[in-house]
Amino acid sequence: MTATSLPSPEINSQRLWDSLMAMAEIGATDGGGSCRLALTAEDTAGRRLLIDWCEQLGCQWRLDPVGNLFIRREGLRNDLPPVATGSHLDTQPKGGRFDGILGVLAGLEVFRTLNDKGIVTERPLELVVWTNEEGSRFAPAMVASGTYAGVFKLEDTLAITDSDGISIGQALEQSGLPRGLALGEPGLGSYIELHIEQGPVLENAGESIGVVTGVQGMRWFDLTIAGQSSHAGPTPMSLRQDALAAAARLIDRLYAYALADTSGATRVTFGQLEIVAASRNVVPGEVRMSVDLRHGNEELLDQLQKRFESEVAELEEAFGVTFRTEPLWVSPVVAFDEDCIDSVERSAKGRGMPYRRMMSGAGHDAVYVSRVAPTAMIFVPCRDGISHNEAEYASPEQCAMGTQVLCDVLLERARQQEC
Repeated sequence: MTATSLPSPEINSQRLWDSLMAMAEIGATDGGGSCRLALTAEDTAGRRLLIDWCEQLGCQWRLDPVGNLFIRREGLRNDLPPVATGSHLDTQPKGGRFDGILGVLAGLEVFRTLNDKGIVTERPLELVVWTNEEGSRFAPAMVASGTYAGVFKLEDTLAITDSDGISIGQALEQSGLPRGLALGEPGLGSYIELHIEQGPVLENAGESIGVVTGVQGMRWFDLTIAGQSSHAGPTPMSLRQDALAAAARLIDRLYAYALADTSGATRVTFGQLEIVAASRNVVPGEVRMSVDLRHGNEELLDQLQKRFESEVAELEEAFGVTFRTEPLWVSPVVAFDEDCIDSVERSAKGRGMPYRRMMSGAGHDAVYVSRVAPTAMIFVPCRDGISHNEAEYASPEQCAMGTQVLCDVLLERARQQEC
């Protein structure tokens, strides 16, 4: 591997912040957040604003069949695979101004900084906006980066519909943006994604940069517990088949199992719970709920799932209910590329920024991109660890530090003639 040792220029932190706030005006919510659901008019308007900014820099843009937007800044050796960065511009219905958006606009700021300094990299650079990362309009999340990486079939992705029956294919047509790239193009030499942490670890530790080594494995299930509805008064406690009581015991036991892990790496979440035909004076006869299991070690994630399954079997007998478990989504533990991780760490260390190596607890497009290109991520703190919320916030200084590290890493890798 060869690379020049030219210093990295300083990014313009005020320009970066101004761009973030300008993008936040598109789909702005009353609570100070953003609503740009994937492939809506607001999402398309955000993409068009980014395209306008990049065209002013002389960059070329293209879309692939699932709407992933690739913006190229040419290098001296355009025959070499590009060094890429990016994230997403779509949000939750009442999302924040930084989740995904920071990663995209940090890439824009790197492009602007290089133009200011007249720097042409050896390899081309690619800024990517992945479609529907959030999954809040079209499920599952990250489906477009997954399709790019060959995890999902193109025809299946285009056929996914939202709650109004509009498919991704139809929404892409409605956006009016032309798609000309073949699926899987362009191939990437490496990919570095900047993101807010979406958790409290960096802030609580007083650290500025997360050097992300990989992403936790995740397993989602839909769970239906069927008991027997009965009158709350005449039915003795010992004769009830209470579906909600069984659900409560399951939640309690799995929480206790997770809390017993002193490393803090075991995560269990029950984000949705519905009592079917709920009534104040009726013993719940059916409960539907979601189960989210996560761990950074695949073997220990297997153990967590086995514990979940054994608890279900035991509670069926104890409460006289039946459990129907439907696996919904599996995302294996992801380990990022060591060379890319080292590049991020070198920058943070060299600039004297307090940092730590850490796993990501949330899924990102980098999960799927890592299957086809060397990949790493950079985290910056967000206030109180809050994300997917209008109150989501990262300071101008935090955004700038992450963007500076991104600039350093992209330049280091784009100067490499051989990998």
